[in-house]
Amino acid sequence: MVLSKGFEVEIYTGRPTGEIIGLSDRIVAALDGFVREPDSRNVEYTTAPAHDYDQLLCALVQPRLRLRQYLQTLGNYTLIPGSTLALGESDRFYRSDPHNPYHDYIEQTYGTDVVTASIHINIGIPDPALLMKACRLVRMEAPLFLALSASSPFLGGQVSGHHSTRWAIFPKTPAQVPLFQNHSHFIEWTEAQLFTGAMQNVRHLWSSVRPNGNRRPYDLNRLELRICDLVTHPVHLLAITALLEARILQLMEDPSLDPLVGSDFSAAPEYLADLADANEVAVATHSLDAQLIH
Repeated sequence: MVLSKGFEVEIYTGRPTGEIIGLSDRIVAALDGFVREPDSRNVEYTTAPAHDYDQLLCALVQPRLRLRQYLQTLGNYTLIPGSTLALGESDRFYRSDPHNPYHDYIEQTYGTDVVTASIHINIGIPDPALLMKACRLVRMEAPLFLALSASSPFLGGQVSGHHSTRWAIFPKTPAQVPLFQNHSHFIEWTEAQLFTGAMQNVRHLWSSVRPNGNRRPYDLNRLELRICDLVTHPVHLLAITALLEARILQLMEDPSLDPLVGSDFSAAPEYLADLADANEVAVATHSLDAQLIH
């Protein structure tokens, strides 16, 4: 069996010197398939779901090629690797849409901690029960995927002390996210967060992994891994994706991989969630050298 896969790619624009410059308003107006982020210095494109890795390779590279070609028509601009504002102003927000109230909230609440670039990996899982199991497994193993991708040690021209500064500073929201026991639990929890204002909308779940779909939290069809730093080498990204897909396929063959089934702490899901969070902190600092608890 092969699962469908797709990506959301966030990337900075700027000059070859490394200066990051906001061009997203012009990019979105000129090129189909690109969307704004709250800050104008990065832009996002998505790939359509595909099963075949050759198709995914083309889907990753072709939009980037179109974007590079367009940037050259604007002047001496290019794509900037990295997942943080490594050079220049890291404390000033450049709004891409000044009239967007959700962007108002983001800027006022989080500042530039959200102005990062990353890769989100989506795996198609239409069965809600299996999707929740996969989210639990990947939540526990998400630190591994961060360790494989961590590549943001700089911020504002300084060495930050973190291998993934992006994940170290990114405001995980809500602060406490449980291991969802089933689809109903996810629905009830999401509705409660929206009611209290902990989440402003259904997209405002910023955790390492989340269930996703066309009408969250009710209509779900994919797992979204959000923890990875931007991986610009497409083959390296596909290798990370293959590992993620393989783990989900193993879970389908062996249900005991579900942390709420096979873990020594299966009766204490709160402890497992705290353990996953602590491991994320360790990996954000030390990546592959981190000491993890498992």
